[in-house]
Order: sequence, then structure tokens, then C-alpha cells
Amino acid sequence: MIRTISLEHEAYYHIYNRGNNSEIIFREESNYFYFLQLLKKYILPVADVFAYCLLNNHFHLLIRIKEEDKITVNIEKSFSNLFNAYAKAFNKRFERTGKLFEERFKRKKVEDESYITELIYYIHSNPQKHGILKDFRDYPYSSYNIILSHKLTSLKRKEVVDWFGGLSFYKEYHEKKHQQLINDKEFEY
Repeated sequence: MIRTISLEHEAYYHIYNRGNNSEIIFREESNYFYFLQLLKKYILPVADVFAYCLLNNHFHLLIRIKEEDKITVNIEKSFSNLFNAYAKAFNKRFERTGKLFEERFKRKKVEDESYITELIYYIHSNPQKHGILKDFRDYPYSSYNIILSHKLTSLKRKEVVDWFGGLSFYKEYHEKKHQQLINDKEFEY
């Protein structure tokens, strides 16, 4: 059995999971929005969210657990509540039973903060890597365009922009990586 690492205060984590047997966990637009609502409700009290991408059968998040004295609820329980609430609503909506998610959510602690910019790009580029569309920047269920916008958000937009050294560098970094991804695909044929 794989040992699950504990979530530590003030640490960054890449959180991800997929549908049981790689099944679809987001069937319609309202599913994506509902998951994000639950994310706000259950996760924002215990963690800051920096980036996300919700794909039809899996999701990715970049979070930082808040300081211990700022948290009044159990961190693991908050994640459990998120996934259980979503699975219950999804099962009811689509008249299904059983486990929705493959297993306990996976988490990788970000040991080196310099890796965060690469991780944010990785999260944002997932729709393109999985062939959902040709340009991940057009994908509506990731934080990429929210970071660029001036809309009210619960994301830690300023911190993300600061990691990249400014908004123009954020866009430039993603563009450069996008071109690399396209070039790498051309060499596959």
C-alpha cells in the first residue's frame, strides 16, 4: 500500500486525482463550476489556491496550506468534504452509484519554490497535452486566463504574476512553452 504524505502547514502541494477507472468526472459545464464552488467552500479556509485545471476525467491544483494558527478545521477533512460533496452531487445528477474518484487524492509536496513556475505551466497546458484542444490558452476550465483578467478571483493572482516577474513575463513564459510543445509534437511524426 502506498503511504500518503501528510499535508504540512505553509507548504506548497500539487494536488491531483482522476475518475475511477479514468471515468468522466465533469460531464457538463455546470459540473466544472460546481466543483470550483466546492473548492472555495472547503479548501479556501485551509489553503490558498494558485492554479488549477479541470479536465473531463481528472484535475490538477497548486495550493499552499495556510499557517497553523489561521486554520480552525482539519485539512484532510476539508479535502474529504470537497470530494465527497462533489461525488454525491454528481452521482445524484447522473443517477449513478459507487466511487467517483480513483482513490485518495494524490499530492506532491513542492520542495523547491523555483519549480512553481514550471508547475503552473504544466497545470495550464494539460488540455493541450491530452489533445483536448490545440492551444491550452483557449481552455475555459483552467486558471490561465483568470490570472490574465482583472475579474474578482479567489486565486492568489498577484503571487502567481510575481513568480513570473510580471504579467508580460507570465504570458511570455506560457507562449514560449507553448511553442516548445508544438515543436515537440512536430518531431513525433
